[in-house]
Amino acid sequence: MTPRKGGSRDRMVLSAAALLGEFGAGATSIDRVLAHSNAPRGSVYYHFPDGRAQLIDEAVALAGDFIAGLIDAATQADDALTAIDTFFGIGAQRLVDSDFRSGCPIVAVAVEATTTLRSWPARRRPCSPAGRRPSPACS
Repeated sequence: MTPRKGGSRDRMVLSAAALLGEFGAGATSIDRVLAHSNAPRGSVYYHFPDGRAQLIDEAVALAGDFIAGLIDAATQADDALTAIDTFFGIGAQRLVDSDFRSGCPIVAVAVEATTTLRSWPARRRPCSPAGRRPSPACS
């Protein structure tokens, strides 16, 4: 579903959150967010001067607030089992409603970050070989 009501900033954040859940952070581009939100291109750097990173950060924060609300609502249950069933039932319904294409935006970002961080040490070059001073680029 493409959001059409509200200001372009809100539409872009909502769209980014939806796209994160479906495609992950790596594939959630500014172009994809603009197409999904029907926002004008000029809105991007007006509303998000730090660019894509700021937009992704705000989308994850919005998703976090939404999930916190779900947790609060689920914990209103009389017992822990009902609270857990309620919370995970909402997530399961989201998967079913999207034909298993869209999950939690926070999980998508976390999985990508974990994969990136796990492979990073193997790809980087050491800053200071044994017996040498560290490079200024490593400071």
